[in-house]
Amino acid sequence: MSASMVRATVRAVSKRKILPTRAALTLIGLKVGVRTRGCNGLTYTLDYAKQKESCDEEVQQDGVRVFIAKKAQLTLLGTEMDFVESKLSSEFVFNNPNIKGMCGCGESFSV
Repeated sequence: MSASMVRATVRAVSKRKILPTRAALTLIGLKVGVRTRGCNGLTYTLDYAKQKESCDEEVQQDGVRVFIAKKAQLTLLGTEMDFVESKLSSEFVFNNPNIKGMCGCGESFSV
């Protein structure tokens, strides 16, 4: 048995242009706001947003971007936003220390 010999040729090539890779997933920001509604005055609003508007505040934590509408900034100061799942519902829950009163159904609040 004889060992076969493998030959390799090395050639210089011109530099290749590196193409940018696309992200596997594109995230859209979430915009939190308040509006007048309900029997106690205000309610939270959630909308999708691709970019921050001029007067919005941006909060970024663990790679998630949340925009706060100008009208809601003082109302939401110090608020903890959580996503809670139970057997009956899946919802965002706001633990807001600024709330002075709430309606019986929990839909609206006052500050």
